[in-house]
Amino acid sequence: MFQTNTSSSKTSRRDWLKALSLGGAAAMLPSCQKPAAKLAGAPAKSDRVRGIVFMVSDGMSPGVLTMAQAFSQQIRQRGTHWWDLINQRSSARGLMDNASANSLVTDSAAASTAWGGGQRVKNGMINVSVDGKEITPIAAILKKKDVRIGLVTTASVTHATPAGFAASVKERSNENSVAQQYLNRVDVILGGGSQFFDPKKRSDRADLFEEFGSAGYQVVKNRQELLDAKNEKLLGTFSPNYIPYTIDHEQSPELQAQVPLLAEMAEAALSRFLSSGKPFLLQVEGARVDHAAHLNDIGALLREQLAFDDAVGKVLELCAAHSDILIVVTSDHGNANPGLNGIGPSYGESNRCFETIARMKQSHEMLFARWRQNPQQDINALIKDSLGFTLQPDEAHCLEAVLTSKPIVEWNDLLENPEGQLGQFAGNHTGVGWTGTTHTSDPTIVTATGPQAERFSGMVVNTDVNLHLQELLG
Repeated sequence: MFQTNTSSSKTSRRDWLKALSLGGAAAMLPSCQKPAAKLAGAPAKSDRVRGIVFMVSDGMSPGVLTMAQAFSQQIRQRGTHWWDLINQRSSARGLMDNASANSLVTDSAAASTAWGGGQRVKNGMINVSVDGKEITPIAAILKKKDVRIGLVTTASVTHATPAGFAASVKERSNENSVAQQYLNRVDVILGGGSQFFDPKKRSDRADLFEEFGSAGYQVVKNRQELLDAKNEKLLGTFSPNYIPYTIDHEQSPELQAQVPLLAEMAEAALSRFLSSGKPFLLQVEGARVDHAAHLNDIGALLREQLAFDDAVGKVLELCAAHSDILIVVTSDHGNANPGLNGIGPSYGESNRCFETIARMKQSHEMLFARWRQNPQQDINALIKDSLGFTLQPDEAHCLEAVLTSKPIVEWNDLLENPEGQLGQFAGNHTGVGWTGTTHTSDPTIVTATGPQAERFSGMVVNTDVNLHLQELLG
């Protein structure tokens, strides 16, 4: 069984304190104390932390950052905020070791528990230890110290990553219980997952919308209601399950009216915390980067990454005038390791292939749903309409076979499924390849700016995050 390297955690803290006592921290300050929010205006230096914004691009393999930078320059004629942040000399840069207690490859439940509970647990569990004992999540601890808590996500608000900061359940799928635990523990809750609060959908018929409303939360259910909301405490759920993919959101005026952008949800939460003057911890998750990676869907993935990056930009903008806010941007694990391959002589065709991604206008999730509604339709016509390219006859035959659970020849077991096959066929046009359709063990990128940002430089063990959050806010 893989266990947390507790000696690493203690050493990093001891070295940091030693640096302070010897004046060594003064030498480190130039690399971390001018927040990279300087991109939007430079606040004064400060060591004090009043608030922390912890931003998670869920399932973001390291190669995604490079492709998102190129994709943003291609379709928006500008780079990304995260890329700029990494290139700021004032930022702290590191890698995070995200193993779980029982695997080198973590899931989101164990990864977020390491941050929110300070222990490595088995995959699938949220703040329940290896020996079955409940771990008190950081939100419950900080709430006793009058710290405000916020959770913003494009998954259901009760999904594994937000839940790791504020709930304890033996099985991550028990989202009904997670929803109940948020009451009066989390001040601002924004994302998908209305079904877990709706008495018509819950097995116990409990009306959590009414319970939260009675406790002083303003309950909002569409974008305009969020933009008009006045209360300090908010519960906003904008879809029954996950927030729709950005690539599908962009094609639907109906979704645009109903569902806010991640940047808008982040602004709604953060603006309330900044104006209150109280200490706060806000988690902002771009959850569907992970979901798109599971589907080997590069078109959806890159647009999700840009939506997350827009939220990073909004957070930097709002915090630019506040010298006491620490911003951490990272991921909980890689997923399927997408990367742009060298194509053609001297790799001269890679750029042209990559440019085809911009023509994609529908997620694989939506494409598969359309096919299931009418399995008799021409799969090639559907792909041409959704993704902008045409399959070879043998590729179309293979995809139709795997969609109907017929045997195919595929030597990589992880890709012997519709998402794996379509990802490979799309890669023949985009140049993007995938190792599989599951999480990977890669260390993830972590970037921090603001007071105490140096805590997140070098190799960071995921459980150390909990130590830092508690020390800085508690």
